[in-house]
Amino acid sequence: MFSLLIIYAALGAVAGILAGMLGIGGGLVIVPMLVFTFSWQHFPDPVIMHLALGTSMASIIFTSVSSLWAHHQRGAVQWIVVRRIVAGILVGTFLGSCLAARLSTGFLQGFFVIFLYYVGVQMLVNRKPKPTRQIPGWSGMFGVGSVIGVFSSLVGIGGGTLSVPFMIWSNLSMHVAIGTSAAIGFPIAIAGTLGYLYNGLQVSGLPEYSLGFVYLPALIGLVSASVVTAPLGVRLAHSLPVDRLKRVFAVVLFVVATRMAFGLL
Repeated sequence: MFSLLIIYAALGAVAGILAGMLGIGGGLVIVPMLVFTFSWQHFPDPVIMHLALGTSMASIIFTSVSSLWAHHQRGAVQWIVVRRIVAGILVGTFLGSCLAARLSTGFLQGFFVIFLYYVGVQMLVNRKPKPTRQIPGWSGMFGVGSVIGVFSSLVGIGGGTLSVPFMIWSNLSMHVAIGTSAAIGFPIAIAGTLGYLYNGLQVSGLPEYSLGFVYLPALIGLVSASVVTAPLGVRLAHSLPVDRLKRVFAVVLFVVATRMAFGLL
């Protein structure tokens, strides 16, 4: 068990840096690595993806707090955007987690692979928004939040892969988009975790130390490191060329997606 906690802590350290640096919550790295680790531990195949998604969501609660506070101290969180989007986020994420609990592991893994490729392409494409475009009003942001919430819960992420491009599209600066996305990740993680906990409690045959679809040893290892490294990611985000970092991360996503796709085949 101790060696597994070390593995989970190492994964959490990487996820924390990425959460602070790119505002993505770290789930894009956490979920596939948890799938590989849970398979290595011989967890039941039908629940592996659900456990990975639920555990990822739970870890993002802690990572997002550490990340958003560090961004807030640098004035990089647009709180009016957070207030407008939070209701849609909560509704969409909880409903999305309830839907995911009823889908097969194979479907969820296939959906996640497609999503990884999509995000990788988006990170490589550097489209400039129209200068007149701005953040929508309350009703528009509720709709946007609901969509981000549903997709985030289906792939176990903090929503940054959708919210950051949306905010850049709305003419927020890169650093503000990343900081605001980190803040949005908190309500996503809360609603998603509650959904996976509730739906997992009704499932029998889960591994020991599971609370619903949250595997507690993995959560402890992830959180112990990610909350420490997230502020480091924030410092990197404000000092390094983010566009170059996004290109490197896109390559990593393609590699992970391809590995998961071969696993499905």
